[in-house]
Amino acid sequence: MTAPVLFVLGAGPGVGLSVARLFAADGFTAVLACRLPEEAEPLAEQLREQGVDAEGVGVDLRDPADVARVVAGAGERHGRIDVLHFNPSVFREADPLRLSVAELLEDLTVGAGALLPAVQAARPFLSEGARVLVTGSAAADKPWHRAASLGVQKAAVRNLVTSVDATLAPEGIRAVAVQINGVLGEGAFTRDRVAGALYAAATRPAEGWTPHVSYDG
Repeated sequence: MTAPVLFVLGAGPGVGLSVARLFAADGFTAVLACRLPEEAEPLAEQLREQGVDAEGVGVDLRDPADVARVVAGAGERHGRIDVLHFNPSVFREADPLRLSVAELLEDLTVGAGALLPAVQAARPFLSEGARVLVTGSAAADKPWHRAASLGVQKAAVRNLVTSVDATLAPEGIRAVAVQINGVLGEGAFTRDRVAGALYAAATRPAEGWTPHVSYDG
């Protein structure tokens, strides 16, 4: 049997890499997807230096076809995807009087819409027990007006996770959005502690599953 596979969409040197380390400790292979291959490969190399089977890939989250291509490609190479971690968001400092419709929709495509082609492309490689894990934010409920699109992204992706979970649940595949109710990097919200909350939410027993979990520190 091949090792279980974690695919991190919107990986970075913070939470995404820390989540990968936690799953790697369970024997997972890690696929880290960033905007550019040259951004992703150094992250994968950090894991490989620790003895983890890892690869870095580039993906254009604004392009649904590219998202589908990259996710399906990983599934075909490894024969499975066991945890799909959706981690991207766009921080654009623009309040509602300056934010254009085009900008809002562009940000929403990356921070929420890209989950759709990712899940659709991953579906043939997800089996019973697989998980879809989404990094949420308190901005879904308490948006900062000077970065208005972020709250829309996080509210939308949380709502979408509810539908993804209900759709996949009959096959024993579950989805969860973890709402991070704090500022990343401060106090109890270091990248490692936030990653721990994400890992814990994804590895819960299926019994009593909920598609939303809050991390309050």
